[in-house]
Amino acid sequence: MPRSRASLPSRLSRESSRLVALSLALHSSGSRVEDCFWEAELAKQIGKMLANGKDQTIDDALDHLSQHHIGGYEVLMEQSETLSESCVMEKDGVRYDVLLILAPLVAWTRYSIPTQVISTNILSGLTAQMQQHILAAHTKIAMMHRMVSLDQMPRGFSETWQWLHSLGAKALDLPAAEPVLNEVPDSFNMLADTRYLVGAIAVEQGKALFRWQEEPGELGEARVGCLERWAADSSKYFADLVPGCGFEILVPDAFYVSNREADRRVRPLSVKAAIAWLCAALTIEPGNLRAIVAGCGELRVEEYRIGFTQKNQNEVVYGCLWPMYGREDDAQTPEPEALPRDTAADIVELIKSCGVQDIRQLPNLLSLDFCDDCGAPYFPNPIGEMVHAELPEDAQTAPAKFH
Repeated sequence: MPRSRASLPSRLSRESSRLVALSLALHSSGSRVEDCFWEAELAKQIGKMLANGKDQTIDDALDHLSQHHIGGYEVLMEQSETLSESCVMEKDGVRYDVLLILAPLVAWTRYSIPTQVISTNILSGLTAQMQQHILAAHTKIAMMHRMVSLDQMPRGFSETWQWLHSLGAKALDLPAAEPVLNEVPDSFNMLADTRYLVGAIAVEQGKALFRWQEEPGELGEARVGCLERWAADSSKYFADLVPGCGFEILVPDAFYVSNREADRRVRPLSVKAAIAWLCAALTIEPGNLRAIVAGCGELRVEEYRIGFTQKNQNEVVYGCLWPMYGREDDAQTPEPEALPRDTAADIVELIKSCGVQDIRQLPNLLSLDFCDDCGAPYFPNPIGEMVHAELPEDAQTAPAKFH
């Protein structure tokens, strides 16, 4: 998931330089045997950073590598994610592989999407369905007792590592503190958004974690079957957790990959939901809206922001975020004007399919600006300024809670 970072320092610290050197060494390795050596060295260094909350040290190394060696960047990112979402823990002399997992839900509504405590009965039901359809035999699991939004999730590798160790200990019935949730800005309601069940699973070291590892099927289709059964049997529980919402259930998986997949799925839904809701709130047809699409980031496009105005007006009334992930990111082409053409074209085509024909795509890279007072993201207006989205006074109110 995207994380905010400070600007790159002019000189790397000794610890960041060490991370850069080890990442480049692993990237240049010529054999799996050598890989294992460098992975172990990198794991020791990253482990120290995670345990001491030194995210900035890792981020500085990542920023340096992203500008000078994309292969080394990918190595360090992969290792940092792996070591913050998985570990080995021991109980009664037995070593366990532990993995932080998410069970994502993509939801959309004309109301606000809730984040709420999960009752014991519902949590027990969801846990039973996950053990039956998703987890391998003998897998231990501990789940958080609430649905979590993206804003409440860890904002760096160290926080993710803390959640892993807290929930992992609970899965093994070891003493553990509750994971600390981040505060949610209540000023920007999303019409389509993600919600997550968060948990940790543990198995004896070397054994299968997921059911599709036990029976992969001839063409590796077991994961699809697991998702279908999980979605069918868990939907009644999720319906109680997100009343008044339509939703899509995604397959539970490791923390980072689940988060990215859920965010990919929610992007087009958020645009469609925004246009439909705006037309109802403003009592207008889609043809009377205008969309402004801008790539935003520091050195490259990290996300698109889409501002909506009424036709022939400059006041932004609503906005949508379209974060970039993995190969979508133009990290290998840092020139600001080199916007990813396919993604931009897809966004424009999606907006047109919803009936909005007046679309302006801004050519320059804009800043990832947020409101200092309320934390809401800013969105582009037709003249290229990043501004607060504000509905007209005579419009219907912002998304309300469903009763």
